[in-house]
Amino acid sequence: MQTWAVQDAKARFSEFLDACLAQGPQVVTRRGAETAVLVPVEVWRRLQAVAKPSLKDLLLSDAGRGELVLPERGQARRRQVQEVL
Repeated sequence: MQTWAVQDAKARFSEFLDACLAQGPQVVTRRGAETAVLVPVEVWRRLQAVAKPSLKDLLLSDAGRGELVLPERGQARRRQVQEVL
């Protein structure tokens, strides 16, 4: 991955974008600290698909299954209702 200072990335954005498409992800730094990454859209979509499982995947997975704890019936107390005048 190539590293670009934010001012260089701004000034040479077309070159920055071309490098991303040709070489892969490009890192942007601000004051020497890594702050962002420019990635091709195909990589972004693949990462998003992996990060968010579909509803079908969630329902079929064992991770979503667990014991549902229900309170016993008849143990709840009713609250006192005060009459407002």
